[in-house]
Amino acid sequence: MKLTRKAVLSRAKASELESVRKLNCCVNSISDLEPISQCQNLCELYLRKNSIPTLNQLFYLKKLPRLRVLWLSENPCCGADPHRYRMTVLRNLPNLQKLDNQTVSEEELSRTLVDGEEFTAPPAKQYVDSGCPESSESSVPESTTETESDLMNFSLEETNKIREQLGMKPVPRDKFSSFSPRESDRSRKKRNNILNAVLLLLKELDTEGLEILHQTVGRKLQALQKKEFQEER
Repeated sequence: MKLTRKAVLSRAKASELESVRKLNCCVNSISDLEPISQCQNLCELYLRKNSIPTLNQLFYLKKLPRLRVLWLSENPCCGADPHRYRMTVLRNLPNLQKLDNQTVSEEELSRTLVDGEEFTAPPAKQYVDSGCPESSESSVPESTTETESDLMNFSLEETNKIREQLGMKPVPRDKFSSFSPRESDRSRKKRNNILNAVLLLLKELDTEGLEILHQTVGRKLQALQKKEFQEER
């Protein structure tokens, strides 16, 4: 079954996508979730035993602000690591109250920044043997591969966001050297998780706590800048 607008409306017995609140598409060989992204009022979605290939299909569900219940188990995207699967789903869909018929806990949500992966770009279109993408809506596949330049921009943006909240001046692009193109995906994800955790921490700190953090970060930056200067010489 190819999930189309007509198929969604038929399954939900609705006249328009905006009125769909519960959708049951279990056991239907569905592989693309893009059509569901138009169901802005969807609260419950059942996709058990389908053919969803990878978890980056979650990108389309991130556009559903009211989604609270999701059943996604027994799809290829679940992989062999149930913990990482669950953490990745909850990191992308933090408003879920129940995943695969199991209630989501606050403790789980707090672990998603460390153990889960976030998807911020749509998955690439899949090609068939004819050389044409499966989707007829576009002849150009969308790439999810981040370029080194994009990664550098992200790291610089996150760094300067933290500095701004600490009352510090932003780092100029030509002075920013924390990102290395040789950095592994695992290391990059770990660093970004740490940055996200710091941003969340900032919201909880009072004036005294921010001042202590400000002084600590300042000393750390001075030490790093001194080290870089010595290495350049």
